[in-house]
Amino acid sequence: MRRLGTGIGWRPEIADAVERMPGIDWVETVAENICPGHLPESLRRLRARGVTVVPHGVSLGLGGADRPDEGRLAALAERAEALGSPLVTEHIAFVRAGGALTASPLLEAGHLLPVPRTRDALDVLCENVRIAQQALPVPLAVENIAALIAWPGEELTEGQFLYELADRTGVRLLIDVANLHTNHVNRGEDPAEALAGLPLEAIAYVHVAGGFERDGVWHDSHAHPVPEPVLDILTDLASRVSPPGVLLERDDNFPEPAVLEAELTAIRGAVEKGRAEATATTGAVRPGSGAQATATTGGGLPGKETEAAAAGSGLPGRETEAAAGSGLPGKETEAAAAGSGLPGRETEAAADSGARQRVGLVQAALLSALVAGTPAPEGFDRMRLDVQARALAGKRADVVGKVAPELPVILGEGYRAAFLAYAHGHPMTGGYRRDALDFAAHLLLTDGVEAGPARRELRRWWLERSGPAPRSRRPAVRIARAARRALLRR
Repeated sequence: MRRLGTGIGWRPEIADAVERMPGIDWVETVAENICPGHLPESLRRLRARGVTVVPHGVSLGLGGADRPDEGRLAALAERAEALGSPLVTEHIAFVRAGGALTASPLLEAGHLLPVPRTRDALDVLCENVRIAQQALPVPLAVENIAALIAWPGEELTEGQFLYELADRTGVRLLIDVANLHTNHVNRGEDPAEALAGLPLEAIAYVHVAGGFERDGVWHDSHAHPVPEPVLDILTDLASRVSPPGVLLERDDNFPEPAVLEAELTAIRGAVEKGRAEATATTGAVRPGSGAQATATTGGGLPGKETEAAAAGSGLPGRETEAAAGSGLPGKETEAAAAGSGLPGRETEAAADSGARQRVGLVQAALLSALVAGTPAPEGFDRMRLDVQARALAGKRADVVGKVAPELPVILGEGYRAAFLAYAHGHPMTGGYRRDALDFAAHLLLTDGVEAGPARRELRRWWLERSGPAPRSRRPAVRIARAARRALLRR
C-alpha cells in the first residue's frame, strides 16, 4: 500500500490555511462536494506541488441492502481520475433504506448508520464492496463508523466483521480511531480488543477526529479538539502496525491554523510513541514500516518471508489463518465452511437475494423509526434511538443551512426550530437540496412564516430555485408541481 504520511481533511473553509501548513503530505476531500470539471484552485495547486488528494465518499451506502447505485459509482470513479488519486474511500454504513426491495417508502438518513454485524449483512456488504471494486479505477478502502446505537442479536465483533470483510474481498480498511473511541463510550466496546481483532496489514490509512460527550453519549462531531483517549488509541494502533497514513478530520467550527497545526503535531507524537513502544517490546521494526517497508507486499501487507513471524504481532500468516482464533477459515477448510455458516470462495459470487431482503427489512424499520416516527423495532434501546433521531434531525438542519445558506438568513433565529419541527414529520427522500426546497414549500403552504418581508423573500427564493417541474409519475415531482401551482396562485 502506498505510504501517504501525515494529512488533513481539505475543506473550503480552511483551504488557504492547509496550503500554508508545513509537513502536509496529503489531503482528503469529500467526494460529493467537488466537481471533476471544476476542481477548486486550492486542490489544483496542492496537486501541482505533489500533494496526494484522496476522494472520500459519503453517499454510496455500501452497507445498505440494495446494490450500489451505478451513477454514484461512476461519479466517484470520475473524481478519482480527475484528482489522480491512488485510492478512494467510503464507509461501512447504510444511508438509505426502503424502496422496491421492501415495498416501502424510500427514506434517506442524511447520515451514516451502522450495519448489523450479522452473517446476512456481511454477505450483502461483501458483494456490494466487490461491485464497487469492479467499477472503480483505483483500490477501495472502507471505514468503520461511529455509532450511537447498537443492533440487537449481533453475531460478530467489529474486529471479526472487518477481518472477514477484508479476507473475502481484499478491500483495504480506513480505520477511524475516533470512531473506536465513540463505540467504546456508547456501546461499551474495548478499542484494544477491536484493534487486536483487525487485519492490521490491510490498513490503507487512519482517521483522527474530535467530538464531545453529553449525558453519557459521545458525539463524533468532527468540530472539537482531538481528545487524549483518541490519541491513546492511535498510539496503541501504531504500536501494532505502522499506518501508511494518518489524517486529521475537521468539518466545522474551524479553529485558527495554529491550533490545527498543534493537533497535527500531537498526532505525529502519538504515532512516534507507538513506534517506540513497539521497538522497545520487540527490538525490531514492525512489518510495513521503516527499513522493512521494501520487504512487504504492497507496502503494507506482510510478504511471504514475514508471514511466519506475523503471529507474534497478532497478524495471522496464510498458514495460520485457520487457527487464528478469529473464526475465519483457512484455504484448507473453505470447502467445509458451508456447514459452519461461513461461505467458501465458491459461494461468494453473489449475495443471496433473501439476505438482501432480510437486511433491507430491518434497516427500513430502523430508519423509519428514526426519521418518520414509527414504532421502535424490538430489541433496541429506545432512549438511544431518541438520541440518534435528534442527532439526525440536527445534522439535517445544519447541512440544509449550508446547502441553502439563504434560509437561515431569511428565517433568522427561528430557522433551526422551524426546521426541526418540519423534520419530525417529513423524512428526507431526495437529498439535501430537495430537502431545502421541500422545507421552504412546507412553510409557505402551511403559513409557517407570517405575512411580511420574510415570507415574500422566502416565496421568491423558492420560486427561483424550484423551476418548472417536468411531467412525471414520481410522487416527489407531482408534489413539487402541485406546490408550485399553489404558490403561484398566492
